[in-house]
Amino acid sequence: MRIHFTQVVGIAASGLLIQTSCTPKEKIVKTQAPKRPNIVVILADDLGYGDLGCYGATKIKTPNIDRMAAGGLRFNHGYCTSATSTPSRFALLTGQYPWRNDRIRVLPGDAPLLIDPAKTTMPGMLHNAGYTTGIVGKWHLGLGSGQVDWNRQIGPGPNQTGFDYAYIMAATNDRCPTVFIENGTVVGLDPADPIQVSYKQNFPGEPTGKEFPERLKMGLSQGHAGTIVNGISRIGFMKGGTKARWTDEFMVDTFLLKAEKFIENNRSKPFFLYYALHEPHCPRVPSPRFVGSSGLGPRGDVIVEADWVVGEFLKKLGQLGLDQNTLVIFTSDNGPVLDDGYADQAAVLNGTHTPWGPMRGGKYSLLEAGTHIPFLVSWPGHITPGVSDALVCQIDLAASFAELTGQPNPGADSQSILGALLGKSQLGRSSLVLDNGSGKTLVRENEWVMIPAYPGVPLMKDVNIETGFSPEIQLYNIKTDPGQRNNQASKNHEMIEKMKLIIH
Repeated sequence: MRIHFTQVVGIAASGLLIQTSCTPKEKIVKTQAPKRPNIVVILADDLGYGDLGCYGATKIKTPNIDRMAAGGLRFNHGYCTSATSTPSRFALLTGQYPWRNDRIRVLPGDAPLLIDPAKTTMPGMLHNAGYTTGIVGKWHLGLGSGQVDWNRQIGPGPNQTGFDYAYIMAATNDRCPTVFIENGTVVGLDPADPIQVSYKQNFPGEPTGKEFPERLKMGLSQGHAGTIVNGISRIGFMKGGTKARWTDEFMVDTFLLKAEKFIENNRSKPFFLYYALHEPHCPRVPSPRFVGSSGLGPRGDVIVEADWVVGEFLKKLGQLGLDQNTLVIFTSDNGPVLDDGYADQAAVLNGTHTPWGPMRGGKYSLLEAGTHIPFLVSWPGHITPGVSDALVCQIDLAASFAELTGQPNPGADSQSILGALLGKSQLGRSSLVLDNGSGKTLVRENEWVMIPAYPGVPLMKDVNIETGFSPEIQLYNIKTDPGQRNNQASKNHEMIEKMKLIIH
């Protein structure tokens, strides 16, 4: 029998009833799903398809994530929507394509909130279903109206867009302000040392990496010439908040403790946690425990650190007796990048390691490695371990979790792939519209990828990544040509016209 998709048909006292659809002459098969699970989404930052052992990496050891993959489902065709952070995270939480809105680009640290608080998000939907919802880690979706007073209650933000609890950094670890924010309040703020943030000009007397490179413990390759915090120059300018500023080396422990505390505090009721790691985004500053652990320099070391984090978090789930009733998804916000602004020798020390796997491109790129990312799903005792070739995307988590919990789908572009996520079906999406993070789109349909004609240079010199731009239309068969070397556009005009219609 060929399973097409799954559909909620009711909620029994013991849990969710899932019905698999079939052709008219086939018998309908109903399967009883157990009590609805806790849900955790662990999102790495700039982690490539080829950075994990379970996806073929041999130069970096990731035993904890590999163990999760071995005990769950590893997807060969998992995607984020966008090859940069902010658009990708917007799609995950809203179920909406970011390329539909010109405002959704990589944000500065003082940008206004991108998500409309009046709209139901994925965490908001789960809150309505009775889940306690939390975010720990990177936000990067804007805060307030764009005129934030960092010394008062900050909002709207995560707490107004579906999260009951939020412990975040406002943007990225290379952007100001370099402070943690808990439920809208800067952690450790001294009223006598108020915070000021600007992305236009520096504050008098504040040292920057451009003016005082001798004060830096990590040099610059491009950009990142603003305020120096913890010996590292950032994007943007900041004054004050001296006691509240983070120390990069201990960020991993801070976020892990907050994530563990959240699940411990909510272990007696359903919870959803969005655990947004900062690794391996730059600046790559591992805890002293992990310095030199990979043999590939700081980028490799923070990937080993991230693997340890996943292991510790999963261990905590087990210690709390929650592992059998927690659906965990591990994935990445976009593809990899080596030199992304700091002179940490990532490209030199990378050696023969291939963060992009068998593909071309990476972060910022229309080519496959920009959005084709690791995608693992684990639910011990409920998901049969294996490997899936289903086409799955983070944008569809909203609809899938809605089906799982019996709620309305909050995402306009989100489609339920619950059957594929639970290993009940090898069928996921048939098509996807993806983008490079700045509005340039491409289409994947089944095994084909079509990149429209975009004039421009083929290489981003700052980061040494192929953009995928070409004055000619590109068409590749990802199944037979994952490295996108054989452009078949000239032989498949009908398919190209069909795929153009998908972008709407």
